[in-house]
Amino acid sequence: MNTPLRRLASVVVVMFLVLMGGSTWVQFFQAAELNNDTRNVRTLYREYGNPRGPIVVGGNAIALSTPVDDPFGYQRSYPGGEIYAPVTGFYSVVYGRSGIERTMNTELNGSADSLFYARLEDLVTGRQPQGAIVELTLDPEVQQAAWDALGDQRGAVVALDPTTGAILAMVSKPSYDPNVLAGHDTRVVNEAWQALQAAEGDPMANRAIAGNTYPPGSTFKLVTAAAALERGFTGATELQAPVELDLPQTTSMLRNFGNTSCSPTGTTTLADALRISCNTAFGQLGLDLGQEVLREQARAFGFDTPLDVPMTVTESHFPDQLDAPQTALSAIGQFEVRVTPLQVAMVSAAVANGGVQMQPYLVQSVRSQDLTVVSETEPSELATPITPTTAAALRDMMVGVVADGSGTSAQIPGVQVAGKTGTAQTAEEAAPHAWFTAFAPADAPRVAVAVIVENGGAMGSEATGGRVAAPIARAVIEAVLAG
Repeated sequence: MNTPLRRLASVVVVMFLVLMGGSTWVQFFQAAELNNDTRNVRTLYREYGNPRGPIVVGGNAIALSTPVDDPFGYQRSYPGGEIYAPVTGFYSVVYGRSGIERTMNTELNGSADSLFYARLEDLVTGRQPQGAIVELTLDPEVQQAAWDALGDQRGAVVALDPTTGAILAMVSKPSYDPNVLAGHDTRVVNEAWQALQAAEGDPMANRAIAGNTYPPGSTFKLVTAAAALERGFTGATELQAPVELDLPQTTSMLRNFGNTSCSPTGTTTLADALRISCNTAFGQLGLDLGQEVLREQARAFGFDTPLDVPMTVTESHFPDQLDAPQTALSAIGQFEVRVTPLQVAMVSAAVANGGVQMQPYLVQSVRSQDLTVVSETEPSELATPITPTTAAALRDMMVGVVADGSGTSAQIPGVQVAGKTGTAQTAEEAAPHAWFTAFAPADAPRVAVAVIVENGGAMGSEATGGRVAAPIARAVIEAVLAG
């Protein structure tokens, strides 16, 4: 073979090697990336071509797939609508997934490792592959009660079983209809998306666990009181409670709600300070305890700690490097203290459960299409932020809040309710947020709840946690106890 032919043959061999290498790279090494690329229409058709498993609450599907006569094969729909949208999220051919649709995607589409034997059985029997059934812990009657009680106000409600951590209700308002994002007409879906993005109040945010966190206001006094009780204080310990607390290093004064006095003597007990939500007493208590003690107790309750339920929960936060006036304000849930409603409910749940904080969870079980249980969530302890003695003392103090303190609107005849109000200052021009957290029955708790109504809801600047949020919590507790 002469030299030109050898060179040509070498070039051809190299070209074949490059072609084979490129094909191998694309088909093997890049396969997963290409399959998961949302621009890959074949992937969409393949995924939509099999029925996606339903999301179930109380035996009824709040998200399901039905056959349709188009290239996708199945249409996702949401009978649960707006009430459950912050939980289910959406499943869209244009915008992907959110909520449970995202975090439980492999179970719902049938590709999870836990469903291997179900897929093998489908292959052997020739049965069409199908996603698993995801059963949630939500109680439909409690969810409805929370939704109705919150009304047209902007805010969130979370209810937990304090003994297990199961989430019984998760409501966020304003909400949206996920059906408008689940359609197969991309133009219509795009228009719906743009409208939701432009809508007032960010309706696609799940305020219960994510999005912007909130100043907790006086609900944080539970953490401050816990820190004091853990360090030898009792409900009967006398605290300084001036009409105005002179904040060190400043010319500012910390005042009580409505500029009222907590006590004619200038002192009050820890129990009474919590019962009437005395700012000056808790501000001084925060100064006495110090920022490190407050931060340690907050983190013991779960602040600044990652959490999934299984959706990712935005971390609640207690600030670092506080000076004296910032410490006093933080002790009453102001300055830069920020929480999710779930975190506030978890604080109450830990008190209700004798000081043991359970891992909150939203998925009860996963079942294959023949209803075999593939996986089931077992309750587990998350932390022990306080001792049983502290929990009992806090419980009694919280009972006083509802019996004859700032939370009387949460009273339920024949039921002892333990609670705490909160009225959290925001921007100077905005009305305060109204908070309430509680558990009941106090002696054998079945539910712990947290409610926030943004900017006072219908009452605006006249709102307090006791007047606006406590009745919502009462309705949720009544729904649990009636079940």
